[in-house]
Amino acid sequence: MSDQWDYQIRLNLSDDIADIARRDPSNEAIRPLAEILTRHHAALRNQFDAFADYVAAAEAHGVEQFPLYKWTKATIEDPEKKAKHIRAFSLHVDGEEVYPKAAADALEAELAPLVGGGIVVKLSKHDTNPANNPQAPAHLR
Repeated sequence: MSDQWDYQIRLNLSDDIADIARRDPSNEAIRPLAEILTRHHAALRNQFDAFADYVAAAEAHGVEQFPLYKWTKATIEDPEKKAKHIRAFSLHVDGEEVYPKAAADALEAELAPLVGGGIVVKLSKHDTNPANNPQAPAHLR
């Protein structure tokens, strides 16, 4: 059953490492993480930056074409949520936001030893099953 879904690995990084990863992904401080990502053809995508890019695109092209505009804008304008999403990263593999389970499992296995070591605070794997993915509140869609 799980073969029908694609997956995504997400990381929460420590505050100082998150800032480095957002601004200088080749920095020596994140080398252990960067080496793993390179082996798996993966790249970090900061969640706050992705949300801000979505809002900017909506405002440039017409918010009516972006169904999550209100929710996303409210999220990036909330200081608590901003602080949370600044530390959150999704991993894209071969340029894709979601990828087969085998790729996610291999990446997850190699990243797991970094959790708690000063770089990665939290590691999680998510699938594309709609039942497992909460939707934005109706008043914010």
